[in-house]
Amino acid sequence: MDIEYLPSYNMSWGTLGTIRPFPYFHAKRDALDIQAALEQKDAVTLIKILTNRNNAQRQIIAQTFKTITEKELSSGLKKALSGELENLLLALVMTPLQFDAYRLRQSMEGIGTDEEGLLEILCTRSPKVLANITSTYKEQYNKDLETDLKGETSGDFAKLVVALLKKEKGGGVVQRDTEALSEAINQAKADPGPWITILTTRDSEHLNQVRCIQSPNLYLAQRLETMKAAIVQGVMVSHSEEDLLCVRVAYLRQTGTSLYTALQKQFKGDHLQALLAICRSED
Repeated sequence: MDIEYLPSYNMSWGTLGTIRPFPYFHAKRDALDIQAALEQKDAVTLIKILTNRNNAQRQIIAQTFKTITEKELSSGLKKALSGELENLLLALVMTPLQFDAYRLRQSMEGIGTDEEGLLEILCTRSPKVLANITSTYKEQYNKDLETDLKGETSGDFAKLVVALLKKEKGGGVVQRDTEALSEAINQAKADPGPWITILTTRDSEHLNQVRCIQSPNLYLAQRLETMKAAIVQGVMVSHSEEDLLCVRVAYLRQTGTSLYTALQKQFKGDHLQALLAICRSED
């Protein structure tokens, strides 16, 4: 057997993602196929490989590609592709932390701040992951994430995003929290302080008991309803190995239409085929 052949990763069939480890993974073969596809601008082959390998495998492919060609895979994709397909495949070759850092940066660049984009990441990542995102953000952009968040937001929203970034898993008695939230919102001038504190220091199980936070899957489904390319790609790539199946179910319940069908109504061409490959199937 070829010593470079990797028979399988842990298949993780119990996960709720749509992209799982490819069982017959061969990094060198994939890298050579990608090299040929880039030269021919063969989008079909690029999509077939990159949407059928999980992120860990894609990172190995990228490193193998660099060893063979002495070039970055991302540079090759930029040269061979354009538009939203280029953006989508570039997202797939980033690590999850790099992609989250990139999306946060994109949410703060240009005129105005994409507040929903910030909340999507800050609300759905664990304290440990957020700490790692902060470090990755510093490495990629040589900037401090907390400082940038403060500079691009203001008022209570600024307090909220910073608290979310620095959130820690904490306790709290459900009844006491419920009373505090009720009191804060029923004052003549609503006090955001208790909401910020509780929403950023309690774990998801606790918050579900307080019934003051929406289902993350429903929230993501509502984000997908915009059918804006950047949002759709961000949600689908970010959740493709974790819980995109759950988001698909929430989308169907929310809209009465499957995500797979909705994508076909909005997008077209190779870009559509890549999105469908990540979505995986009809519900």
